[in-house]
Amino acid sequence: MNLSQDTKNILGLQLPTDPRWVNLAEISLEAILTDHAYCEQKAATTCITLIQRYSDREKLVTSLAPIVTEEWGHFRLVLQELHKRGLKLGKQRKDLYVNKLIEFQQQGGSPEDRFLDHLLMMAMIEARSCERFKRLSEGLNDAYMAKFYRRFMESEAGHYTLFIELAETYLPKEKVRARWGEWLNHETEIMKDLELRGDRIH
Repeated sequence: MNLSQDTKNILGLQLPTDPRWVNLAEISLEAILTDHAYCEQKAATTCITLIQRYSDREKLVTSLAPIVTEEWGHFRLVLQELHKRGLKLGKQRKDLYVNKLIEFQQQGGSPEDRFLDHLLMMAMIEARSCERFKRLSEGLNDAYMAKFYRRFMESEAGHYTLFIELAETYLPKEKVRARWGEWLNHETEIMKDLELRGDRIH
């Protein structure tokens, strides 16, 4: 299967995940699947929020509407996998990675700057998720689960590019790319400081 250039480049991320993360994730499949399920759920609800907040931007609405359906479908797939294995959906945990990204969002400034950061934060989450799914698809000893996560990897790569493209639809490309570079640098520092845990997608 041909992968996009974005996927091959690990989506511009500057710090790859420590390979040991896959070994930690494999120890407790229930925990990683639970966290994954909630990540998909939050992705769907965030897209709904963006549609509600920016309902006057037609391309954004029409582009994100099917993503809501897709992300919720992903949630159901992960839930189905838990049940199939006799595992339970545990409680949602605090997402330190996402909270650190939220801190980087512009709180003041112009509405356009805040809009840009909303889209770029989503692009960043999708990019890192894709990179993590790639790690799982290549490193898990369970061949079925490796294939399971390859499907998610390919989907998330498309989502990442969509959020960048939407930003460039409404704002100058140079501005988007410059801010995206700042997000990439900030995310690198977050990854350096985060504890390596196998019970988290991020």
